[in-house]
Amino acid sequence: MSEYIFKLPDLGEGTVESEIAEWFISVGDQVNEEDLVGTMMTDKAAVELSSPVSGKVIKLAGEPGDVIAVGAPLVIFETGASPAEVPAPAKTEPAAVHVPAAAPVEPEPVSAPGEATLERKRVMTSPAVRRRARELGVELSFVPGSGPGGRITRTDFDLYVKRQAAAGTRPRAPVAPTTEVKVIGLRRIIAERMSEAKREIPHFAYVEEIDITELEALRQHLNGTRSEPSERLTLLPFLGLALLRALRDFPQCNTTYDKTRNVLLRHGVIHLGIATQTPDGLKVPVVRNAHAMSLDDLAAEIRRLSLAAKDNSAKKEELSGSTITITSLGKLGGIVSTPVINQPEVAIIGVNRAVERPVVVNGQVAVRLMMNLSSSFDHRFVDGYDAAAMIQSIKEMLEHPATIFLPR
Repeated sequence: MSEYIFKLPDLGEGTVESEIAEWFISVGDQVNEEDLVGTMMTDKAAVELSSPVSGKVIKLAGEPGDVIAVGAPLVIFETGASPAEVPAPAKTEPAAVHVPAAAPVEPEPVSAPGEATLERKRVMTSPAVRRRARELGVELSFVPGSGPGGRITRTDFDLYVKRQAAAGTRPRAPVAPTTEVKVIGLRRIIAERMSEAKREIPHFAYVEEIDITELEALRQHLNGTRSEPSERLTLLPFLGLALLRALRDFPQCNTTYDKTRNVLLRHGVIHLGIATQTPDGLKVPVVRNAHAMSLDDLAAEIRRLSLAAKDNSAKKEELSGSTITITSLGKLGGIVSTPVINQPEVAIIGVNRAVERPVVVNGQVAVRLMMNLSSSFDHRFVDGYDAAAMIQSIKEMLEHPATIFLPR
């Protein structure tokens, strides 16, 4: 018998250290070669690592949230092979971006009544599915996987939960009065970036009320001509198109700040970030070259990227590089919000909920569909007058939607 030390491999792109996001093994487990041992996370990607050997786990490098240097011991195995017979691990390339969120300590699995007691097996799935399984108390070894090698996809998991609920056998997660949740993974990165943004950027907030009655009438008219539900328009692409037009007159808002060189980069192209809430936390997929798109093209790309961000199929380059961001809470949008600027950008446009309100129109009280825009600007580089003027330009186009499509 001998020990084999599995060291953290080079994850690429100059990574010198990585955070433990999740373990799939425990001390004492018997592991086969190529079994998944855990997920390591860099600033850009989550990487699932497989065991290079078969053996018994006798030591793990740390707990989720601990940071490990490349080349440092990650897992120590007790193997039956001599050291000379154990192959060295190959360099690991980062997988497609799927960033795991912080998760509570895993409870004992609860199987549904009537299910046979099966030997627990190692399952292959994404960190997001594992987190949801913990939240719902679902034992993943019972979930059929349709992916390569029996990997459980998000669709597989959702279908299993739906069937269990329909049969009245859906397990319930154990109730605990207090649970410690480590701030790791995407939640840690969000916390760090939000703190940095609020600490370094003097935010200037500006809120404007907009009458979108005519815009909503146009939207409903256009949707009435579309047979496919997936092609129907939301308000977001109209707002995006109005913002793209307004930025032609206010290029200082389509800017990023390079603090290391103390230089403002005023961009000729517009890469529009769309803040998207996902099961793993907030992500900002990016519509590249949005300024060159039509209304339908913009709507289709927003829809595609938002879905990709939610199901973890978005590519790394689709989650970075925006020059200005739109954020919306949809029906939860409230009346006013104070969005935090997405560094290194200098502006973010926040969308609040659209509601019918009594307003005065031509001296008469009328019911109109009203919506607020709550936006934030980096006051170091965007003057209050210019911020207000840009939002007023957007307001004018949204209240007279035909002007969105006129050449400027």
